[in-house]
Amino acid sequence: MPALCDTWDIMSNVNLEGYMTALGISPCLRKIALTVKVKKVIEQQGDQYTIKTTSKVKNYTIAFRVGQEFEEFTKGLDNRRVKSLVTWEGNKLVCEQIGEKKNRGWAHWIEEDKLHLELYCEGEVCKQIFKKNANK
Repeated sequence: MPALCDTWDIMSNVNLEGYMTALGISPCLRKIALTVKVKKVIEQQGDQYTIKTTSKVKNYTIAFRVGQEFEEFTKGLDNRRVKSLVTWEGNKLVCEQIGEKKNRGWAHWIEEDKLHLELYCEGEVCKQIFKKNANK
């Protein structure tokens, strides 16, 4: 398992608007989200992971155990209830979210000391790259 646990600052963000449109997020909220710089904090205690996504506008925290399905409420994102399952697929931490939206989920992995994140929903893919936070 790669060392995902750290504090990460966003460097690039490709197709966030397309992803948010697929989720049904309003044009006004999409416009705001496109200007926000996010930070990720990934922590692990035993077999439980916590991923915190923070910004000056909204924060979102998810906690899970790899291989155990759980109920997730995407509060502050698109406010939907989904059944989520996170697994390791090679060096990628992958989450499948089953609910109202089809083919929804995400994948995190490390490549060349950068954290990569792909968010996907109904054919739209947002690709984000994060660098380690120097001031943690």
